Amino acid sequence: MTEHALPLTAVYQGWDRYQRDVLQAVAPLSPEQLALPVAPTHWPIGMLVQHILIDRIWWFNLWMGEGSPQTASFMHWEEEEKGESLHTAAELVAGLEATWSMIEGALARWTVADLGHVFNPPTTLTEAERKIFGPNTRQEIIWHVLRHDIHHGGELAVGMGGHHLPTIWGS
Repeated sequence: MTEHALPLTAVYQGWDRYQRDVLQAVAPLSPEQLALPVAPTHWPIGMLVQHILIDRIWWFNLWMGEGSPQTASFMHWEEEEKGESLHTAAELVAGLEATWSMIEGALARWTVADLGHVFNPPTTLTEAERKIFGPNTRQEIIWHVLRHDIHHGGELAVGMGGHHLPTIWGS
């Protein structure tokens, strides 16, 4: 296998384990626990998980055309604008699973040679947003989503740990 034919699942190995850890931490949460803030001035735990879903969908689905309308249905902008998630742990887990399936399927199809493909901003963005975001390569988009997952996963772990809940790294 040549370097350029290497599937991106090999390049991004470990993201799948991180996904399993997040699922394991979120699945048992009660509505009361999902409503706990990760910090006094931050979103509740459930909203933070919802934010992770929205970012995955926004970039992989809206920008790169991955996933299905069913996966895209987990994107609830109105909730993010209000800073509230109205979903149960089971619904959030379903969203994490759907968005991960979208990402995993794309990484399995794409190779290192595909990383340079350029995506123009979606036409659904405003002109101002199109100027802010500009074109992005597949590599830039994947890196953004992975970095976003890690950043907010850490925030989730600290917030859950502050409430003495098991986190993505265990108790």
